[in-house]
Order: sequence, then structure tokens, then C-alpha cells
Amino acid sequence: MANMAPAHSPAPSGADGETRRDFLLHTTVAFGAVGAGMAVWPLIHSMNPAADTLALSTTEFSLATLQEGQAITIVWRGKPVFVRFRTKEEIEAARAVPMSELTDPQADDVRVKKGKEQYLILEGVCTHLGCIPLGTKPMDQRGDFGGWFCPCHGSHYDMAGRIRKGPAPANLKVPPYTFLDDTTVRVG
Repeated sequence: MANMAPAHSPAPSGADGETRRDFLLHTTVAFGAVGAGMAVWPLIHSMNPAADTLALSTTEFSLATLQEGQAITIVWRGKPVFVRFRTKEEIEAARAVPMSELTDPQADDVRVKKGKEQYLILEGVCTHLGCIPLGTKPMDQRGDFGGWFCPCHGSHYDMAGRIRKGPAPANLKVPPYTFLDDTTVRVG
């Protein structure tokens, strides 16, 4: 009987009381966390915009050749953007509209940059079902209010891009834009 060892001997412990089993558990959890992060990273990275999309996130154009009363269409993020150099009469007519007549009330001076009121910049997508309104080209039908006319369902927009008649629920959107100098504009 003197040679009998106790059935359960205490496990050797480190200086702070950790066992080898604790070390293996912590190591396994750490490797598992790193592995999970490496597995999830490609999924998260795939949700970032592609390089070609980022390249189109801003568009710069010049207003130098645009004459009073003329309009052009540029492309930003695959959508048309209408740029119109409005006449003094068009600006006065847009400002004279009572807010009570508008479906989506918004003053003209809110839709343009201060000091550059003659330039109206709008996303050229009808707010009803996404058609492209007419009114940029000289021969286009401009609707009952002299702005834009959507041929798909008959929405009429005024000279400030505000909905005046038809099924569209909201005004044409104003994209984010800044004037880099007197004639250069950056959309986006």
C-alpha cells in the first residue's frame, strides 16, 4: 500500500495559477477569432464601391460656353443632370410663383446657389417613375410652365424644376454641387 499513488493528482500550475488547458483554450479562441475575421473581411470588402463607380462619383464641367437661355445635359453617376443658364425673366417668373400653388413647396432661391441664381442644376430624372423629362434641347416640349415635361406620364415642371402638374410627387432633385471658380462646377 505504500506504493499507491493518489487517484487524482493536482495538475501542475504556472506562476499565476493557469493550467496548460487554459493556455490551449485561450490560444484556440484567439486563432478562431483571427480566422473568422479573415473569412469575413472579403465579404465586407466586396460591399465597397468599385473603382469605376468611385471614378464617377464627381463630375466637373465648364459653364464658359453656356449662353443665357441655353441648357446642357451632363452625366453624373449614370444619370442625366440638367444645367440651365436662366434668363432674368425666367428667374423672376420662378420667384413669383406662390408657394400655395406648389405640390412640393420649395422656394427658387433654395434650389440654386447664392450669387449664381442664373444657373439651375438638377438631376434629370422624373420623380414619378424615373423617366427623363424633355426641355433641355431648344426644340423639346417644355410643358405648360416653361421648364421640363415628362413624356412618360405627363408631369410638368416649372423653370425651377418644381412639379406643377401631373403624377410626379416631388420636385426634380438638386444634386450636391459646388462652384470651383466662376465657370467650373463640380457635381458630387
